[in-house]
Amino acid sequence: MTSNRIARLLGSTLAAALCCAATLTAAPASAEIIIAPMAPPPPRVEVVPAPRAGYVWDQGHWHWRYGRYVWAPGYWRPVRVGYHWVPGHWVQRGPNWRWVEGHWA
Repeated sequence: MTSNRIARLLGSTLAAALCCAATLTAAPASAEIIIAPMAPPPPRVEVVPAPRAGYVWDQGHWHWRYGRYVWAPGYWRPVRVGYHWVPGHWVQRGPNWRWVEGHWA
C-alpha cells in the first residue's frame, strides 16, 4: 500500500470513530424510548414539599411498565446552575403515547 492510500484509510477510520463517539455521547445514558398504546391516567395529586436549597422538585408521573401504567412518585433533583428543569411528559403520536424524558434546558 502506498503512504497516500494508508493516510486516506486512517483519515476515514478516524472520521468514522469520531462520528460514532459523538453519536454515543449526544444521548443521555438513561435514554429509553417508551411508547404506550393508550393515554395515561390523570396525574395524581401530589403534595409538593417545601423548597429545598440546591434542589428542584421533579413531579410524579405515570410510567408505562409491563403493559400498564404505574405511578412514579416525585423526588428532589440537584440543581444544575444556569439551567432549569423541564419535567417529563407524555405526547400523543398517532394512536400511541410517547414519554418525553425530563431534562435540563
